Amino acid sequence: MHEKLFSSRSLWQLIWPLIIEQLLSILLGMADIVMVSSLGEAAVSGVSLVDSVNVLLVELFAALGTGGAVVAAQYIGRGDPGMASRTAKQLLYTILGAAILIMALCLVFYRHILSLVFGSIEYSVMQNAQTYFLITILALPSIAVYNACAALFRAQGNSRVSMFISLLINILNIGGNAVLLYGFHRGVEGAAIPTLVSRTIAAVVLLVLLYRAKEYNGRPAVSIKGISHFELDGSLVRRILSIGVPNGIENSMFQIGKILVLSLIATYGTTAIAANAAANTLTSFEVLPGAAIGLAMLTVVGQCMGAGETEQAVQYTRKLMGIAYLSMIVLNIPLLAVSYPIIGLYRLSPETTKLAWYMTMTHGLCGMVIWPMSFTLPNALRAAGDASFTMIVSMISMWTVRIGMSWVFRNTGIFGVQAFFGWPLSFGAMGVWFAMILDWIVRSNCFIIRFLHGGWKRKRII
Repeated sequence: MHEKLFSSRSLWQLIWPLIIEQLLSILLGMADIVMVSSLGEAAVSGVSLVDSVNVLLVELFAALGTGGAVVAAQYIGRGDPGMASRTAKQLLYTILGAAILIMALCLVFYRHILSLVFGSIEYSVMQNAQTYFLITILALPSIAVYNACAALFRAQGNSRVSMFISLLINILNIGGNAVLLYGFHRGVEGAAIPTLVSRTIAAVVLLVLLYRAKEYNGRPAVSIKGISHFELDGSLVRRILSIGVPNGIENSMFQIGKILVLSLIATYGTTAIAANAAANTLTSFEVLPGAAIGLAMLTVVGQCMGAGETEQAVQYTRKLMGIAYLSMIVLNIPLLAVSYPIIGLYRLSPETTKLAWYMTMTHGLCGMVIWPMSFTLPNALRAAGDASFTMIVSMISMWTVRIGMSWVFRNTGIFGVQAFFGWPLSFGAMGVWFAMILDWIVRSNCFIIRFLHGGWKRKRII
């Protein structure tokens, strides 16, 4: 019997920093919305609308980072630190170039982008959105580098670095918000400038740490020494993109779909937009363990596949999925019990608060049962190189089920449910959340069948 690649202790050392990192990210999102809420619902709505576009771009870079991390993890599993380091440099060249290009396009066409995506919204909301977008878009290169570096550290099993950097981001961002919003009484730019500054500092710190390349767990660390001597390796870039492009398309199409659905929510008025923003922040907390374990899955399965240990990849996937379900149940039961007073911290109107609570409860109750199979499990497939399958399933399900059913619910008043309960117009936005649950059901079944079939175990990247 082959020696196990990961002990229970090493899995725990990988997972707990990822949970803390995800927690810090969510708390940062909550703090941003709560602090911006002091400027009024128009500011909250403008920031939340722009964040939906920013998330699309961040997910693109996270996907490219994932591509590099999977390739690096497989080289690490094979015992080839030199190729893992070469992969790191190629990833940084690729992701930084893409970020600079996208940033330039966004700066030139920002009015067209916001108008195209959100159409006719209140003037005050659009003004806030434009201001916030112009400042935060300057952070794209830093966000890209941050995602790439953090993914490379996780690929080595070193998740503590990205956890501490996430803590640094929180301190700088929340502290900057407090100074600019409460001290200098600035508008939404008071929330945007700290975002730019914190991400830039985080990216620089991670680059320095990767350059120093200290040993980790007795093995040579991934290094980017010599990165200034630009040399493009087409073969490695293609391997990175074989995971990153399908994952990027999947994430981008998913986020574009969410933006289109958000434009539908906007037709229900500012109340629905604000409720959706508040609920989205809290529901991110509900899936925290599943998201963290999904990141761990990339490292664990990636290294197993690189070492040729496909059966260990299966065993660890089952074990991590069990941990994901148990941790989500343990978290969500008490969280849902206190969700209403938590939403009250946003200081929104009674109607907005109640709608946000309905959204939160729907997501949490269904998430405990379906979410891990929909979003944690496919990371095992991606880590093995089966990213094209997850892309196809996710895109089809998103566009036919989530978007399609959102419009069906919109035009039928959720098949009469809205009229039956006497809900106001804004509560029609619940149809979008019901369509989301249907989307989860479809994609989870596809991923379970694919995993059990086992074809993913024959994929090869390196």
